[in-house]
Amino acid sequence: MKRICNFILLLCLVQLAVAQNRIAEIKENLLGDHPDKILVVSHRADWRNAPENSLQGIQNCIDMGVDMVEIDLKRTKDGHLVVMHDKTINRTMNGKGLVEDYTLAELKAMRLKNGVACKTRHQIPTLEEVMLLCKGKIMVNIDKGYDYFQEAYAVLEKTGTVDQCVIKARLPYEQVKAENGAVLDKVIFMPIVQLHKEGAEAIIDSYQTHMKPVAYELVFDNDNPEVLNLIKKVRDTGSNLFINSLWPELCGGHDDDRAVELHQPEESWGWIINQGAKLIQTDRPALLLEYLRKKKLHN
Repeated sequence: MKRICNFILLLCLVQLAVAQNRIAEIKENLLGDHPDKILVVSHRADWRNAPENSLQGIQNCIDMGVDMVEIDLKRTKDGHLVVMHDKTINRTMNGKGLVEDYTLAELKAMRLKNGVACKTRHQIPTLEEVMLLCKGKIMVNIDKGYDYFQEAYAVLEKTGTVDQCVIKARLPYEQVKAENGAVLDKVIFMPIVQLHKEGAEAIIDSYQTHMKPVAYELVFDNDNPEVLNLIKKVRDTGSNLFINSLWPELCGGHDDDRAVELHQPEESWGWIINQGAKLIQTDRPALLLEYLRKKKLHN
């Protein structure tokens, strides 16, 4: 019996070491100088095969070797942060109404729906549950969650996952600093910049002056010379580029469906990589991983 217990303990320690090595590898690729390694970010987890923003969807991403999973946050009536994209539960759960009108227990009594709107056995997860699942295994990208910056940080501290979570905002530096200066330097913060809109360059300049972000999420609905010049400008600062390939208006037409449905991966993911992107957010994580591995750009 003692030998069995020792074996189980050893197995747990090995699994923990493997997980720690995995997150250390991802962070090194993000924070270090590794242009030959592209990080894959999965949008709303593996929503094609599990309910979006679900624990199962996140586990699928971990299992397939995704580097970062994107989630969204809302607050319940009794103050818990849950993982949900929409303000209401109408689309993704078997209920109706605002998230903020339900307690966590009431939401847990319902079930998530899958991509074809059928009820599943899966429940809405809390941010704490997500971070505990992801701890040591995969980075987390909080997209729609800036409104809960301080509360999210408290959860990250509680779960010991501050260093493996990215918080983002589509706001100028001055506003983010004024609203969240107490924790801004304690987390990995990524500005979102819409390159096709007036004032984009000024936003980039302000962030570079004050904090030099690890990465910028760049959004652009075209690939004209002005946009390409701004992409180069960000690249030349030394910050990493995070580019979405989710749909055409986010990446100047170099999207996932172009890669998959039109069979033009070089005009989609290849083009994004050639712009210097370090992180690609995708709705086709398995296929993007396959593409990158063939090019020896991912393990």
